[in-house]
Amino acid sequence: MTAPLLFLDVDGPLNPYAASRDDLHRAGYRSLGLSGVLLHPGHGRALLDLPYTLVWATTWEHAANDVLAPLFGLPRLPVVEWPDAAPAYGALSFKTPTLVDRARGRPFAWVDDDIDDADRAFVADHHDAPALLHRVDPAVGLTPGDFAALASWAPASLQQ
Repeated sequence: MTAPLLFLDVDGPLNPYAASRDDLHRAGYRSLGLSGVLLHPGHGRALLDLPYTLVWATTWEHAANDVLAPLFGLPRLPVVEWPDAAPAYGALSFKTPTLVDRARGRPFAWVDDDIDDADRAFVADHHDAPALLHRVDPAVGLTPGDFAALASWAPASLQQ
């Protein structure tokens, strides 16, 4: 059986931009050579340990592979490319329709700091397979609890 997709945003989940630098340093985040970007060096291994096919779903697009993947110890990952002129969808994230299209009916989880009820409703109406829209606080970033939730959802998604 094919693993579900895990669409990964960077700013918010992996680079908690809304947190204080002191709080992030205490939590193990480091600059890893990127000015203004703090990353947790353990997140790469934690992502690889999840039962998903990892996909960058970030406005970093291909720069995520060029710049971030080596810092995390990740291989080059597939990248979602966003439309040049994303239509306005009101409260709906510009990413949501593209991710549903990219999933092509396959189960997916999406980790982002910009997910709300409009995104959940759109996915429920336009995607027949299981989907987990997992919002991450941009002042905290991914936590062990987030990784546990993702790990437990993946196998269940394949049985639905």
